[in-house]
Amino acid sequence: MRAFVFPGQGAQSIGMGRELAEVYPSAREVFERVDEALGEKLSDLIWDGDIDTLTLTRNAQPALMAASMAAFRALEAEGITIRDANFVAGHSLGEYSALCAAGSLTLEDAARLLRLRGQAMQEAVPVGQGAMAAILGLDFATVDRIAREVAGEEVVQAANDNDPGQVVISGHKGAVERAAAAMKEAGAKRALMLPVSAPFHSVLMQPAAAVMAEALAGVDIQPPAVPLVANVRAEAVTEPGAIRRLLVEQVTGTVRWRESVANMAQAGVAEFWEIGAGKALSGMIKRIARDAAVRNVGVPADVAALKG
Repeated sequence: MRAFVFPGQGAQSIGMGRELAEVYPSAREVFERVDEALGEKLSDLIWDGDIDTLTLTRNAQPALMAASMAAFRALEAEGITIRDANFVAGHSLGEYSALCAAGSLTLEDAARLLRLRGQAMQEAVPVGQGAMAAILGLDFATVDRIAREVAGEEVVQAANDNDPGQVVISGHKGAVERAAAAMKEAGAKRALMLPVSAPFHSVLMQPAAAVMAEALAGVDIQPPAVPLVANVRAEAVTEPGAIRRLLVEQVTGTVRWRESVANMAQAGVAEFWEIGAGKALSGMIKRIARDAAVRNVGVPADVAALKG
């Protein structure tokens, strides 16, 4: 069994998807359609722009989806389709890429939703008030417990359960700093403040969740061609109403990536294909499902190695 998985924020790089667009007309069309949907040449920023501008949440989210879908269309051009997967999943914004690949969302709707999601998440908390930190070397239960103990009247919570040794916390800046220090004392190998501009996947994102609830209510969501393993539930869903609700919950909820991958492996998935920019998910997957094979699909050579 196989799963197609799609990366989230942090994987962006200048030039991503350009080679695919040069080789595969269907990949180039992805970028053209995203540009048209957003009413701007996002592709110029992706291929020739400034990395700091690309990294802005409002740009990174639709850009990463475009790069993932370009890679997916290249696979399709070589005869590999969504039916060659048993599950799809995506890390945070990657869930939108997964749903687009599985036919639940149109490319245009995914691009517009992610632009709105990025803006709403950025605007939910004033810059400087929120923070995130990666905690290395402690398990999720320990991180979650310590976060609750030190929060006080502020917010700090486990935001991303990435793999057995990496959990990301999110919340008010002071509370995140207190929690990071406490986790170091509790035995964490490292506690790294992340260069992000907002406390994603925390209850502080509730204003953004409200924006996305309204936006998603007006978007057509089809049943996916293969089940989506949803971030906040770490289990397969196919019903459009449930998908809609979980996309809203995802804004403030924990990304349960470790459990998602483990559950897919337990269901029989022996091969994971990371489709899009970077290799961050591949590293996580290797630490979660050690016996699984991991493939990357980001450039034409990757596609050529997988076809047939």
